[in-house]
Amino acid sequence: MKPIEPYIFWTRFLSTPVVVNLATIGPVGRIKKAPGTLGSVVGVVFYSVFFYYASPFTFIILAAFSAYFSVAICDAAEKRLQMRDPGMIVLDEVVAVPLIFIGMGGDSGLIAQNDGWPILLAGFVLFRAFDIIKPFGISRLQNLPGGLGCVADDIAAALAACVSLQLILHFIF
Repeated sequence: MKPIEPYIFWTRFLSTPVVVNLATIGPVGRIKKAPGTLGSVVGVVFYSVFFYYASPFTFIILAAFSAYFSVAICDAAEKRLQMRDPGMIVLDEVVAVPLIFIGMGGDSGLIAQNDGWPILLAGFVLFRAFDIIKPFGISRLQNLPGGLGCVADDIAAALAACVSLQLILHFIF
């Protein structure tokens, strides 16, 4: 039996249906058309519910825990499905999306100042573009082992979208 990485040992106590349902966000990843886009929509909801009003410290803690959890679950799901970063795994998109909006939330943030939904929509579109095109070496991050490779490219796409959105908002507004 192959040794399990110490940081994800706890996933072996979860049943395969639980791991796969977490990785696919239930039925979301199993939808045949554009599961990554639908996972990103869930990510916007995830951001809105858990991150929008978070203090900077809480934002960092939530983002770090979400990334860790996603790496572990995606790693376990890849192994159990015997597939490398399949499209049905969308947890990586969900946890990456909040990073698009770093520093923009709350009642006095850029999202509130700009009527909310246009900024969320712009961030969403930028993220999907960076996630699909994978410029700036983002595609190489997929070569990292296991769940880390599954999640790292989405986190990089979200950070690229964050920088782009901040620049757009700075120069347009």
